[in-house]
Amino acid sequence: MKSARPPTSFESSVYAACRAIPAGKVATYADLGRAIGCGSARAVGQALRRNPFAPQTPCHRVVASDLRLGGFNGNADGPDVARKARMLRAEGVRIENGRVAPDCHHRFGPGA
Repeated sequence: MKSARPPTSFESSVYAACRAIPAGKVATYADLGRAIGCGSARAVGQALRRNPFAPQTPCHRVVASDLRLGGFNGNADGPDVARKARMLRAEGVRIENGRVAPDCHHRFGPGA
């Protein structure tokens, strides 16, 4: 469930990094963490779970480190994850055998 409270500074930094992922690409929770100087992919996931700015902050573009879809709307499987897959495919992300195609993986930073 999304919170009505204002985002913390940490959540705001997660949301800003998430908005930098272009349509047709995905990043991992760990990628986002590294981009903002946080070593906890889990903390990034928890911040995205509370994302009050979707779809402008496209948390559906964030996946697990092995490029599996991971969770969505706080759910690890079921209709929400199927919706995440549909949203990604609509943006041009290829999903093969339950994983995002490696060439759809966005890298943050110089030389990305």
